[in-house]
Amino acid sequence: MDGVLNVHKPGGPTSHDVVNSIRRIFSIKRVGHAGTLDPMASGVLVVCLGKATRIVEYLTSTQKEYKAVLTLGITTDTQDSTGSLISQCDASNISVGDVRRAACEFIGEIEQVPPMISAIKYQGKPLYKHAREGRTIERQARLVTIYLIEVGQKWICGEGTATRDIELTVGCSAGTYIRTLCADIGEALDCGGVMSSLQRTRVGQFGIDNAVSLEKLQQAGIEGRLLQYLTPMSEALADMPGMEISEIEAQRIEHGMPIGVDTNIPTGEPIRLTNKGNLLAIGMVAESETGTTIQPRKVFL
Repeated sequence: MDGVLNVHKPGGPTSHDVVNSIRRIFSIKRVGHAGTLDPMASGVLVVCLGKATRIVEYLTSTQKEYKAVLTLGITTDTQDSTGSLISQCDASNISVGDVRRAACEFIGEIEQVPPMISAIKYQGKPLYKHAREGRTIERQARLVTIYLIEVGQKWICGEGTATRDIELTVGCSAGTYIRTLCADIGEALDCGGVMSSLQRTRVGQFGIDNAVSLEKLQQAGIEGRLLQYLTPMSEALADMPGMEISEIEAQRIEHGMPIGVDTNIPTGEPIRLTNKGNLLAIGMVAESETGTTIQPRKVFL
């Protein structure tokens, strides 16, 4: 059973917990997800089954959208509301306009230092495990891109409170940490800030409106309807440039041989190769002495 699931992860369980649940529901071992969600976060978790686990890297690299609540006036050691309090400040004088002006400074390509509470590995172990053991690892800043930050029209809490909660809608590149963005906006406002809730609303073409809960999948498994929730690999990669190739070209690709093409796709970019509508391979556009070619990178026989 090969394909991609758009799962609505609830807050609480880890992404790995969701993967294990999918293994049980589908009675399949080969399962992986395309981008971790924190336990406190909910929303879109793209899960790949069978041969589709080989396209995880292409789904992971797509753009993401989130809805978050930024709480101004406090900082914690995890940059979210679950961490230990570091400092507290009266943020009641901060306005929506102030937040909008501060948020605008983070739109575009920015440098972001990954938080200690992350799945990035150091010496073979995720940073969050080092953090649980009381260690702080020096991290290098990474380039990420923020395409959109929308600040909610109204404060979630009332006037006169020391902390202020406001909704953010963020569109960003893969590898962006929303908790760090919240902390950085709070720092820019000189009052501190943490992420107090997070929902991922989109991963590439997979949106929250079409995400399926684990409960629905369990019921579908009982009724033998699981296939209706699986997206074929070719459709899951619909955002990637594609090309339908002939039978002769397909035979060359299947044997790991390049094919000559006439394409405007930039060199080094991946391309989805189909034969009779079925995903045959993912290739890479390259230049050779004979012209532009597509070199097979992953072949799905």
